[in-house]
Amino acid sequence: MRKLVYFVESHLVWFVIFVAGTGLAFPEFGQFLKPSVGLLLALLMLVISLTFDVHAVRIAFRKPSRQFLALVLVYGPMSVAGWVTGRLFFGNSPLATGLTLVGTLPTDVSSPLLVLMARGNVALAAVFNAVNTALSPFVVPFLFLWLTGINLDVPLGSIILELALIVLVPTIIGVSLRTKFSAFFTQYDSTYAGMGSMLYLLILLAVVGPNAQTIIGYGWYAVVIAAAALCLNFMGYLVGMTAWLITKDRKEIITYLFTVSKKEFSIAAAFVVASGLPSEIAIPAAFFAVIQMITSPIAAKILARNENMIDQGN
Repeated sequence: MRKLVYFVESHLVWFVIFVAGTGLAFPEFGQFLKPSVGLLLALLMLVISLTFDVHAVRIAFRKPSRQFLALVLVYGPMSVAGWVTGRLFFGNSPLATGLTLVGTLPTDVSSPLLVLMARGNVALAAVFNAVNTALSPFVVPFLFLWLTGINLDVPLGSIILELALIVLVPTIIGVSLRTKFSAFFTQYDSTYAGMGSMLYLLILLAVVGPNAQTIIGYGWYAVVIAAAALCLNFMGYLVGMTAWLITKDRKEIITYLFTVSKKEFSIAAAFVVASGLPSEIAIPAAFFAVIQMITSPIAAKILARNENMIDQGN
């Protein structure tokens, strides 16, 4: 089993490309998994939370300036980047509005997994993720109104419950287990990234499958939408890199990279439906989901390889 999860982790980039292609060619697989997305995300958070204890969380909370910077970068420059990218690619169309919405979204639930794979500060990433997500029902509508003039009707109760069950509860359970039974869970440290990678692939399939018809239906124009999503994703990495202005800790900078560049796409559709907005506004979020799930493992692999080279040099 350890060999299998390590093999998946080591070759995740290729698995991601294969799974994305499979989801487009055989969407029924992803449609079958779609009802389980919330459970898969919760399991992913649980697995990642088993990698650090409550002491690591306390250390992360002792750095309020780090959390403040994460909030500013996730909701500030990225919101503006979404608006600018949308206008450059799509003018004033619903797709432009949709890309603006993507820019205002909080950090993606899977970001701590990529931080783990890239050898960043996983506990700090989990704290960033939890705080950014908790504030999203209040911050996203404000930013979206400011940038587009459109009011978002947020299903506050259901969104908060969903985010709590997916992010907060699994994190508390995982950290508690790691803290109380440290000796037991430490012996499996080499497998958590691989286990998370397998869940990541299932989530990717569950995202691509239900959106396959829409993606293919755009024909050649799907390339333009994908390019816009890639542009925003790349801008996220650039914005995340600005963290070096306040910290030179490599692990923390890696944490910012994935905290800022990855967006929690799953709540975009809920906002659009609840607000009675055109369904096309939710399309960029679907494209962005696929793009970020492909680029993130590539970035993580490059960062991990660079650290190995630095370690060997020392």
